[in-house]
Amino acid sequence: METRYSVDPVHFSAMTTADLREKFLIESLFDGNGPNLFYVDTDRVIIGGVSPSRPTPLAVDASITGSDNLLDRRELGIINLGEPGAVRADGKSYRLAGLDVLYVSTGTREIEFSSEDGSKPARFYLVCVPSHAKYPTSHMTQADAESEALGNQEQANRRTIYRYIHTGGIKSSQLVMGFTRLEPGNVWNTMPPHTHSRRSEVYLYFDFPKDDVVFHYMGSPQETRHLVVREGQAVASPSWSIHSGSGTRAYSFVWAMAGENQTFADMDGVSIAGIM
Repeated sequence: METRYSVDPVHFSAMTTADLREKFLIESLFDGNGPNLFYVDTDRVIIGGVSPSRPTPLAVDASITGSDNLLDRRELGIINLGEPGAVRADGKSYRLAGLDVLYVSTGTREIEFSSEDGSKPARFYLVCVPSHAKYPTSHMTQADAESEALGNQEQANRRTIYRYIHTGGIKSSQLVMGFTRLEPGNVWNTMPPHTHSRRSEVYLYFDFPKDDVVFHYMGSPQETRHLVVREGQAVASPSWSIHSGSGTRAYSFVWAMAGENQTFADMDGVSIAGIM
């Protein structure tokens, strides 16, 4: 498991493009069979990717979590970004079609991933965070997720937000998770931007051609930078950083948060006039 350490705003302002990519961009989530796991020390988030051509267990070095099993004191959110597959949790199997989400309960000991067709694998994206309460393992389809249409064509940001793990949906200790899909001809997300003083956030960009990119904007509002992000790559944002993007065409992104509360609207808005 690779570890990414947090950076403060002062050091951030002096970083090169290569420095930024090394610290914040996670490029190899779905390389090979997996699991490919990354530990982000901000809010102790673990993210990962599994694209199983064969049944694949989730095994984590105990030195990372300080416990025998990954979920002894953690909870796990999984979204399938590929072809149909299944997640087996402590002997019970859950079929995940594309854009289905599975929340896996604290205390679960054995987790295994598989694809219905190994030649056309599922792509399971994982977000695992510390947990201080136990909630049941739960499965949700995209059709059952809470959705909200936002934006307008004039500002090229027409999009739909799908909320799965949140206070009004699947219950969790502190994980909040869902995804946003931009309509064709729309390219902007999260503009005007915001920061989260009480939690960090990770964006995983997906569902656009390999030759296209998203320009992800980050940094304090008065010291912004950008990262070029390709399909299936993620950016870990510290609490003091904006997290916004514009693409060379429409795209989707999974958002996941962990921190002091689960209130979706708990954010510190930044006016466009205040961005530099």
